[in-house]
Amino acid sequence: MINIIVVLPKIEDAKGIRGVLMKNGFQVTAACSTGAQVLSQIQDINDGIVICSYKMADMIYSELHDCLPPGFDMLLLASQAVLNEHRRSDIMCLAMPLKVHELINTVEMMSQAIARRRRREKAKPRVRRPEEEALIKEAKELLMSRNHMTEEEAHRYIQKSSMDSGTNMVETAQMVLTMVRK
Repeated sequence: MINIIVVLPKIEDAKGIRGVLMKNGFQVTAACSTGAQVLSQIQDINDGIVICSYKMADMIYSELHDCLPPGFDMLLLASQAVLNEHRRSDIMCLAMPLKVHELINTVEMMSQAIARRRRREKAKPRVRRPEEEALIKEAKELLMSRNHMTEEEAHRYIQKSSMDSGTNMVETAQMVLTMVRK
């Protein structure tokens, strides 16, 4: 699920856009009328889309954009004249008056981009802390000295044991150290 927050100066307009998005299968987290409300809504959210107008009661879109965490994308809804003057490459824009199909297609495209970003992040190997690396190294050294293995063989042994037991390599290294030291 992609978190979507709609912020427009008139709350009725924000609720209207929320309704259109929800009818088209999107989950809208909040409809707001100020940038401050958006910032309080995103406290516990890692990523999402903020759909906003050029100007809110307490700030303009660029100020809000600069306050958003890195995982958030912005969709700016403004007149063509405003978009021509204030276009930024890091913000998606739609010209007013708004066409429903353009809004839906744009939000769908942005949602897919966020989903791809999430998959890429998830696919990245987790970086181990230095103490975890030291633990694995110690287990490998113990296997190398006691079982006359090469470093590669010791690493493969820990890796295979980890996969077979359904634990991560750090936990497996801890088990190797406890079992061999007994």
